[in-house]
Amino acid sequence: MSRRPHAPTAPPRSFLWWRRVFLTLLTGFVLLPVYVMVSTSLKPLRDVSGAFRWLPSGLTVRPYIDMWSTVPLADYFVNSLIVAGAATVCSVVIAVFAAYAVSRYRFRGRRVFTVTVLSTQMFPGILFLLPLFLIYVNVGNATGIALFGSRAGLILTYLTFSLPFSIWMLIGYFDSVPRELDEAALVDGCGPLRALLRVVVPAAIPGIVAVAVYSFMTAWGEVLFASVMTNDTTRTLAVGLQGYSTQNDVYWNQVMAASLVVSVPVVAGFLLLQRYLVAGLTAGAVK
Repeated sequence: MSRRPHAPTAPPRSFLWWRRVFLTLLTGFVLLPVYVMVSTSLKPLRDVSGAFRWLPSGLTVRPYIDMWSTVPLADYFVNSLIVAGAATVCSVVIAVFAAYAVSRYRFRGRRVFTVTVLSTQMFPGILFLLPLFLIYVNVGNATGIALFGSRAGLILTYLTFSLPFSIWMLIGYFDSVPRELDEAALVDGCGPLRALLRVVVPAAIPGIVAVAVYSFMTAWGEVLFASVMTNDTTRTLAVGLQGYSTQNDVYWNQVMAASLVVSVPVVAGFLLLQRYLVAGLTAGAVK
């Protein structure tokens, strides 16, 4: 007679209790900074400058109104949207074609290319700051093309570190897509390009979305390159928030209000695309 499998035993109560305690502490640790930001953004500046109080004595939405006039936050918002959006589109498009070529074709230097792409992630970003600065200045002096201090130059800068990761991640994801799909499309009369766009790309949507979210979040919150490669007209949000600090005072309530508003696009996009992001990262990591 075959033995019936034992039913899984329930974990001990002590484990359940400690798990609840740990999750509660972890939740409080995560939400505490958010509460401080929200409460500070609703306080008058005189209350923020004094001793910190967990329960505000008075609430006001004035910081959310004044933050647009204290610094040109709307202009910074537009710059960030253009730069982050363009960097994301360019990164995804280039990475799709490059990763598909590496995944589906065998050519000389293929392994060297993949190793080189992956090795670029080992170097800190500050290592490329001075070389890029010199390249942009020399290109501008020689050709008249203004890369330094322009949105185009900042977009190219972000591609230097978002594109290698995007290619590496999509290579693993395209490898997980069965080659039979490509072969079936070729049999039906599709060329390699049509097979990629009509068959492989729809099957790899989770990985592509994960790459897009990574590229956008990286460009949206980057500070180091944006603080050097931009000027007053091309400044992004991550750098523009420093404008709330003056020689006489720091408008902390407006800083917190602006920080919350700045984080809305990223948080909203992450929540809307969460299921694609998790699926894409899981498939890429497994591969």
